[in-house]
Amino acid sequence: MHYLFEPLVIPSIPVLEADARFPVRRIWCVGRNYGEHTREMGGDPAHDLPIFFAKPSDAVTTEEVLPYPLHTENLHHEIELAVAIGQQGVNIPVQAALDHVFGYALALDMTRRDLQAVAKKSGQPWDLSKGFDQSCPISPIVPVTQSGHLIKGRISLSVNGTVRQQGDISDLIWSIPEIISILSSFVELRQGDLILTGTPSGVGSVKVGDRLEGECEGVGKLHVRYTER
Repeated sequence: MHYLFEPLVIPSIPVLEADARFPVRRIWCVGRNYGEHTREMGGDPAHDLPIFFAKPSDAVTTEEVLPYPLHTENLHHEIELAVAIGQQGVNIPVQAALDHVFGYALALDMTRRDLQAVAKKSGQPWDLSKGFDQSCPISPIVPVTQSGHLIKGRISLSVNGTVRQQGDISDLIWSIPEIISILSSFVELRQGDLILTGTPSGVGSVKVGDRLEGECEGVGKLHVRYTER
């Protein structure tokens, strides 16, 4: 097969203590999956189904120094536990869901909140507020063989040394097995898929020069600093 131009390199994430990398296929995100964050965003934690949205695969970045995104004056941080899928499946039962997990990472769902607010107000899609370049900084993936399955553990984010977000994985409204099972009833999950499981309360703005440090028990840390473009 001949292509009109050289295909782009598949986005990938390093795997802790391994030479091979995890190729990223799709990125699924769960919105409003911590009660306090749902309330701070004006929502009701008692929703019937998880809220899913997507980012493009090349939104992932492992760079620690990032340019401040275009077209925003209100960039927000959202720290999240990411689940890396290692086995494909569709209509996966809850009790079998964790068998499909390769490992875990710590990720940021960076959000152009001002663009999102305008889109929500007018009833338009808000893809550009979530799916922009380098909108998913992520740590190396820790395989399940090293971490075990995460059902509890503190997750937090500090900005310039001050804690802004903190919660516990056990506080998820929809657990990791439930998320995997429900999402797989809508789309077939495959190796290379990532699922960001939601963010605790305390989301806030990020300015040029800010240093972000995320941490999650059993996963590790994530460092990001924003500079002028």
